[in-house]
Amino acid sequence: MTVIGPGLAGADELIVGPPPMSRLRWRRERPRIWRVTIFVLAAIFFLGPLAAAFKYSLQQDKGGYGFGNYGEIIKNNEVRSPLVTSLEIAILSAAIVILLILPTVVWVRLKKPKATAVMEFVTLLPIVVPPVVMAAGIQQFELNAPSWMFQYIDHAQSGLIPFYVVLAMPFTYRAIDTGVRAIDLHTLVDASRNLGASWPSTLVRVVLPNVQTAVLGALFLTVALCLGEVVIATLLLYNTFPVEVLVLYHQAQVGASVALSMITLTFTFLLLFGLSFLGQRRRGGRATGVI
Repeated sequence: MTVIGPGLAGADELIVGPPPMSRLRWRRERPRIWRVTIFVLAAIFFLGPLAAAFKYSLQQDKGGYGFGNYGEIIKNNEVRSPLVTSLEIAILSAAIVILLILPTVVWVRLKKPKATAVMEFVTLLPIVVPPVVMAAGIQQFELNAPSWMFQYIDHAQSGLIPFYVVLAMPFTYRAIDTGVRAIDLHTLVDASRNLGASWPSTLVRVVLPNVQTAVLGALFLTVALCLGEVVIATLLLYNTFPVEVLVLYHQAQVGASVALSMITLTFTFLLLFGLSFLGQRRRGGRATGVI
């Protein structure tokens, strides 16, 4: 509100008061309206196709809706077996990636900080090389490989896990490296070593709990990559979950194919939700002083 009145010296004095309450309320509510609008549009953009896909997965061949396609996945071993195989590959690949990347990041940060740029360049190579080129090279390698090597690469688990570990390195290395840079690594390691802890014990009981969120993020990225990679598995003739989705689609079993995709999305969402929950729990424990 603006008030104009005589001053002490007889001159007019301009006194500017607070703006009207209606204007303050409008300024306060305007960002909320925009936030709600953006949230609704984003929800429609992401949830709309998911709802349509879920509805399509419920359609039966004889008409009507039901969970027959999901039941077919459970009953049919030809559909269930690739799903179990992909889950095994994802779990083993994630474990191997963490066992390789976490000690490497800690060693580079402690002993060889000048090699950080070299490590970042090396771990970027799987992104620079297209998966199709990598798969073609692997295929040629298997064609010319010695006969004694086929007993190790005859199964999808042993044949795909090494390559999925390499493909996951660019994402897992940066996720774990970001988590390690956020803590005082030198102080934690020096204190643990001075108290008599070995290097494996220091990594597991000191470093790992402090980078738990970053490690969970790396695990999530590796599992998502293993459940979605289809180029290498197709060219190497391994029957994994993404390959089975394509096979069902080409066999005109579109409902079962979409049902498999919905299962993957649900599993990925549960992983992401669990990662967010554990991350919030970890931050709450730090705030309250709980280790």
